[in-house]
Amino acid sequence: MSAAPVATTSTPGAFPHGRNARLAVYAALAVLGLLTGAAGTLVQGAWFPLGLLLALAAAAGLFWGGAKLCRTKPGAAVPGAGWVVAVLLMTTSRAEGDFLFAAGLASYVYLFGGMLAAVMCTTIALPAPPVPVHKNR
Repeated sequence: MSAAPVATTSTPGAFPHGRNARLAVYAALAVLGLLTGAAGTLVQGAWFPLGLLLALAAAAGLFWGGAKLCRTKPGAAVPGAGWVVAVLLMTTSRAEGDFLFAAGLASYVYLFGGMLAAVMCTTIALPAPPVPVHKNR
């Protein structure tokens, strides 16, 4: 004899269930993306080999963490968009001649590596757990 599967009242997982909670998480992820992009821009130029690796690891960790937390593609895309906005705003040079990105290999690796990490984490984001048939979303 086998027992019938027991239906649980809530689906397990770390994703926010309510719409307002999900929007709050997305807003927090966007702010974290902005901060990670700004900090990574400063670190990758200051400590060349290890700073570059640290900045890329922080960006990839944020993107993958957002994907794992929300279990949706926007969970990785929102911090990626925040990261891109911060990095693009910092690529411009000022009238005094100051700039944050030098014309070197490390800057290009940071720019393209971060964008590649965001795209990779967005495309392999985990789907939400299956919803039982008798429940509608």
